[in-house]
Amino acid sequence: MAGQMHPPAIIFGLLCGLALLSALLAGYAGAGTKARNWVHMTLFALTLAGAVYVILDIEFPRMGLIRVDAFDQVLVDLRQSMR
Repeated sequence: MAGQMHPPAIIFGLLCGLALLSALLAGYAGAGTKARNWVHMTLFALTLAGAVYVILDIEFPRMGLIRVDAFDQVLVDLRQSMR
């Protein structure tokens, strides 16, 4: 049952909103300098996208790269042993 319950859609909206707001603030802070540091901009974008992806992947464990198939098999075996 816990695997089927998910946070409300507003939580995911807030996650995306916070990601956009942090990108806006980072861009605003970086606009004061004349030279752009592409390494920092790329690392920030990758870190932010990676964090959002991992959060969503953990929330929906049967759809992304983080899989729980082995755990599902343990539950199936347990159910069969209870019969």
